[in-house]
Amino acid sequence: MSVKTNIPPATKTFDPARRSFLGSAVAAGIALAPGVFLYGIGTAKQVQARSLDEAASSSVRWGMLIDVNRCDSGCDECVTACNTENGLQGHGRPETDAQWIRKIELRDPASGRQNSLPVMCMHCEDAPCVDVCPTGASFKRPDGIVLVDKHTCIGCRYCISACPYKARSFVHEALHDQKTHAPRGKGTVESCTMCVHRIDDDRQPACVEACNSKGGGAMLFGDLNDPDSEISKRVATYATQQIRADLGLNPGVRYRGL
Repeated sequence: MSVKTNIPPATKTFDPARRSFLGSAVAAGIALAPGVFLYGIGTAKQVQARSLDEAASSSVRWGMLIDVNRCDSGCDECVTACNTENGLQGHGRPETDAQWIRKIELRDPASGRQNSLPVMCMHCEDAPCVDVCPTGASFKRPDGIVLVDKHTCIGCRYCISACPYKARSFVHEALHDQKTHAPRGKGTVESCTMCVHRIDDDRQPACVEACNSKGGGAMLFGDLNDPDSEISKRVATYATQQIRADLGLNPGVRYRGL
């Protein structure tokens, strides 16, 4: 696993010619090849929630810091909280069931050291899922949160192929009893929204809240652009890692202790 810290902001800009090409590829049925922090005792500095008619601001970059030393392999409070919050119900087929956050186990073959860590959408600054989407359904808000517009998603699944973190799911089943704050739809793609409805209401994501109240306190959420926020102070103080930092995507989710 590559390690990179203090990654500068991405300089790549949107290329309309590439989007036009991808749109043509969809129409022609061409198969495209995929492109392929730290928490201690304390709470995140809160940022005043924006009103419903106010656009997300680029002055904020929401992110998470996860200390794997505090993440127990037997704990799945974050997964349970995510499923409950967003109405993710299994259908008895794990290979197709939606999973916005999952726990994975890592083992260093040389030392035998093992780590357990949650993995979800990394909300990349230079998100490949956004880059390959032919309809613009995958998009990134100015505050760094990557989302999917279900009204324009055509279910082509290019974004699933492009994501190096395997963080996106395709909805195969008909859905019932959906949450109004987390719209879903059969035949569309979905992934972790970082509980954007909670963030806009000045609350913590459900996984972070559950981890700190019922789990090991491994997850910290906050504004990476605010030097006075708890998350920024810890990133500046301790060594942190980004999964697949070599890709230069600058994920908004970082880890300590990998």
